[in-house]
Order: sequence, then structure tokens, then C-alpha cells
Amino acid sequence: MSSFFSTSYFSDVLTSLFERRSGEDAPVTDAAFADLIADLNAAQSEAQQNRISGTILLKYHGADTQTRLDFFRLLANEFDVDPTAISDAAAAYAAAPSAQTYAALSKASDPERIKLFRKLANVRGGAKCLVKIREHVRTALKSDASLAPLDLDLKRMLVAWFNRGFLVLRPITWQTPANILEKIIAYEAVHQIHDWDDLRRRLHPHDRRCYAFFHPRMPDDPIIFVEVALTTSVPGSIDAVLAEDRDTPHLEDVKTATFYSISNCHAGLAGISFGNALIKQVARDLSAELPQLETFVTLSPIPTMAKHMTQQPEDAEHLKRAAASFLAETKRGDGTPADPVARFHLGNGAIIHDVHAGANLSSEGQSQSYGAMVNYLYDLSKVEDRVEQFAETKVAPVSPQIQSLLKPPRRNRRKDLGTAA
Repeated sequence: MSSFFSTSYFSDVLTSLFERRSGEDAPVTDAAFADLIADLNAAQSEAQQNRISGTILLKYHGADTQTRLDFFRLLANEFDVDPTAISDAAAAYAAAPSAQTYAALSKASDPERIKLFRKLANVRGGAKCLVKIREHVRTALKSDASLAPLDLDLKRMLVAWFNRGFLVLRPITWQTPANILEKIIAYEAVHQIHDWDDLRRRLHPHDRRCYAFFHPRMPDDPIIFVEVALTTSVPGSIDAVLAEDRDTPHLEDVKTATFYSISNCHAGLAGISFGNALIKQVARDLSAELPQLETFVTLSPIPTMAKHMTQQPEDAEHLKRAAASFLAETKRGDGTPADPVARFHLGNGAIIHDVHAGANLSSEGQSQSYGAMVNYLYDLSKVEDRVEQFAETKVAPVSPQIQSLLKPPRRNRRKDLGTAA
């Protein structure tokens, strides 16, 4: 992932830097960040602002880890809000609510670094750079909690820029430009794409689809993408779905669209939800293309199951019961499912439809869940109601077959689960 950022992002910034009138001075990259920001704030014209913004981004790109950390602390400490100004503005608004006092309160509540982010984003490649900066901030935050407000401000800006209204859904095919296909290979986060032949098997056959969201400010870099298998029934094995020698059904015979891999592409966009909109839009597009589709499911990993168990279930039936119990009943402190993939799909309106033993024979599948996988079912007519229901109750909705796996007495289930106390 970093290699793509280093090449395409860097070329975007360089292009912006040198698209200027002849006779202007070359960017000065050895100046301190504080001096460059001061120059940016003093700049009178948009051209000057863009040139200095590009210089800041160029300097950031070449900075080492410590220099970037110093930059983050500068933004966190010197470009924060003024608590006294906020207090005074809030008191003035409370005493005399008006457009003027509200505007003053809003201005006082807006950190100076927000204005910097807006200016940096105006440079070609700037929005992409800010996504990468947030990724670095989130890494630094693990050892420096004082950067939390900086992370929140960056997230707030990115939520506004990357909202659903700006995202464009595009199919990814074997004819998609190679620079984008390279990124699909690099960003695949669920089932590794080993080489170009492997990618071709996921894109080219008539029973395969891939879709990605793009943003106008990052037109050649996907935000999130989903891989889909068109099948005659609900699949229970990723090895069968990805098999080179699988039988490919005629399109008129397919009844099920299986979302078998969903990959977020940028760590800097963590916490900004795209998956819900992606699944719904892809389902609508597939329904328009193939009206005979009846079922929309996932074939998903259970990445944290083994971590919650003290021993491996003794056979396939015990494994299925353990998986069903883990997904439906094991909770975090806030009452939501312990498994992150379950939280994602249930929060987007799906139900736990079925579990399968021996579904992922890879080393990763074995280490995550002893090879078990799960289907989450999306009933498009009920998705919105289920989103609200799950948000309110945090109860995992399950199918009859999952319910039947949860029926044995708890004394037996304890043996199946083997969960640590």
C-alpha cells in the first residue's frame, strides 16, 4: 500500500507544484513547518496558497517519522481551539442568540488546523495526502494520546469530503486500467490475490463481478471494493468459490450473489463507513442486470473466533455450534458482537444465515476460526428495519438453522465453545 502512495500521490503533488507561472521561485522544502504555515496564512492569492500548500505536502512526504511526529504535535498544540474564546463566545450566544453571536461561536470552535487542512486539500493530491496523514496520526496516537483531538479533526474533515454523495461506483473488470488493477491486488484484505492470473480468475469469468467506490479527488485509487461470485445456491466454502477448475454456471441459472470479499483500501479512512452503501448499491445494480437473483449473501471469515476459545472443537458439528454461539452470543463490553465482521454486517442490516465447517482450509482460516466461515444474509426489503433494530437492541438476528444450532443445553454448549471465562 505504501508504494502506491509514494508513487501516485508524490507525482500528483509534484504536478501541482510545477503547474505555475514561469519565473516563480521553486518551492523551499528546508523551511520549518511552522514557518511554512505562517507563510501560508499570510498568502494573499489562491496561487500563492496553493504553491505553499504544495510545498508543505512535499516536505511532509520527505520527512522522517520524528519530523512528522513533531509536525503532528505542532498542529495539536499550536493550532488548537482557544478555550477562553469558546467560553466567551458561548456566553455571548446564550445571553443574546443571533446570527452574529452564533457565527462568532462557530468560528471560535473551529481549530486553526481545520483551515490548514482545507488549504492543503485544494492542491492536486492534497486530499489523498490528508488521508495518509491521518493514517500516520492514528499510528502515532498509540503512543501519544494528546494527538486524539488532531485525529478527530482530520476524521471530521474526511467524513465531509468522503460522504456517499461524492462517491462513484465503478465496475472493476479485466479491461480496467492496469494502475487500478495493481491497487486491487495490493489492497485485497480478505483473500490474498497472488498474481495477475489469480486476479484474472476473479474478474474475467462471466460469473464474477467486482465493484469499487471512487472519489473525484482520488479518481485512480479505490476507496473500498467488493468481489462477488454469482452462484446457483448459497456457497459454504471459499476454496470452492475460488477454485480454478470450478464449474461456471450459465447466467440465466444463477440465483445467488455472494459477496465473498470486502476490502477497505485506506487506513486513514478508518471509522468512516462505506460498506453499507457499497453493498446496497451493488445489490441494486446486480438486480437490474440479473432480475432472477433471489438471494444476496456473504461468505465471510470469523477472524476472532479462535482467540475466544480455549480448545478446538472436536468435530464439524461441534465447530458449527461453537461458531453459531460465538457469533450470536459472545459480546463486547458495549453489548455488540465480539467479532468485528459480525458487527459490520449485522450493523448494516444482515442476519446470521448459516455457518460452515471446513470452509477455509488456508493457514489463515485455520488460525482464525479452525476453518469455519459464515453466511450473512441481506434481505433488501428488510435491511433498513434491521439496521434500526440492531442499533437499538444489539441482539444478533439469526436464521432458523442458526437458531437450531443454539438449542442444546448450555452445559453441552460450554464444551462446544470452550470459551475462556
